[in-house]
Amino acid sequence: MTAPTAPAHFDVAVVGAGPAGLAAAFLLARTGFATALVAPATRPDDVRTTALLGGSVTFFETLGLWKEIAAAGADLAVMRLVDDTGRLLRAPEATFRAAEIGLPSFGVNIVNSALTRILDDHVARARGLTRIEAAVESADLGSERAALTLSDGRTVTATLVVAADGKKSRLREAAGISTTSWAHPQSALVLNLAHPVPHRAVSTEFHGPHGPYVLVPLPGNRSSVVLVETPEEAERLKDLADEPLALELERRAHSILGRFTVEPGRQVWPLSSMIATSHGARRVALVGEAAHTFPPIGAQGLNLSLRDIASLAEVVADDARAKKDIGAQEALEAYEASRRLDVETRTRGVDVANRALLSDLLPVQAVRSLGFALANSIAPLRRLVMREGLTPTWSTPRLMRGLDIAAV
Repeated sequence: MTAPTAPAHFDVAVVGAGPAGLAAAFLLARTGFATALVAPATRPDDVRTTALLGGSVTFFETLGLWKEIAAAGADLAVMRLVDDTGRLLRAPEATFRAAEIGLPSFGVNIVNSALTRILDDHVARARGLTRIEAAVESADLGSERAALTLSDGRTVTATLVVAADGKKSRLREAAGISTTSWAHPQSALVLNLAHPVPHRAVSTEFHGPHGPYVLVPLPGNRSSVVLVETPEEAERLKDLADEPLALELERRAHSILGRFTVEPGRQVWPLSSMIATSHGARRVALVGEAAHTFPPIGAQGLNLSLRDIASLAEVVADDARAKKDIGAQEALEAYEASRRLDVETRTRGVDVANRALLSDLLPVQAVRSLGFALANSIAPLRRLVMREGLTPTWSTPRLMRGLDIAAV
């Protein structure tokens, strides 16, 4: 519910109530900042799923939320990559096991609606956090504070605004931050399904000629599906009746989980990539899809966003302890420096991997196959790939190393 007597000024105003916005608001309030979360009521019907891996597990453990999140998701203990392109040069199958790097699992896969409900519940009970269910109509980004005019007629001011308002971010535009973006010749069909054969915490990714087809464990004998295809084929599959679609998905999965039963809710998402030229300007800090987007390959999306949030909280907490202006350009530049390498390497890396999979050039296929073979056969390299794939060691925020942060 909208707070009827919300104060006019906050240390931080977080705009956007997806998982990234909810996590940012909760963390910043817990860190000691008077925080407003500004967004319309959260939609609970998102059937997409998120794999929370590595540092994201530590992020939520440190905040005391992990047990509840883990109970609503399914463990990911093994990740299996299968070249199903049918090409002359095919990569060998690669299997990555969490136990090899001393972990019970890489993380969990959870339906977005379940994750959002958990975060929403904790946001509603968090001290120092005011939920304002309204949209931002305009932003006046002044030299000393930012003023947000809301759809309900109110004006909220803040020392720092956190833009978690998605890839079409109005706050990014208001701050004058440009982007570099490019489209991919693919769309992703997303849905969930049931099957009789247990997945045994194994995520299987088939690499087809038009993109990956991923079966990711959900609680029980269920899995989430991300099938990347040409836009025309993705729409064709989406429009099939349940039984023909289930049969087609089972065929593509070589029946490894038995007969499929498609669950309600299907979505098709055109694929694109975007990187903001800066993570902050004019008292606005970008997190999540306001700062970067890329295809759902390698389970990087929300994990990268949570590193944004943890890094931003670390920077502004350090500045608050030093009695500095948390929304000043100096703070935003420190945040930008903490995130640029991680965001560039992940976004560009996913793009290169996707282009390599789509390429029909034999030299590209040969290099890709060699990379898989080396990662699968050389144990130290395989362990390095797993650790760095979970959380980059060169830019791990303190919170993701289990070290709590506070502004005072």
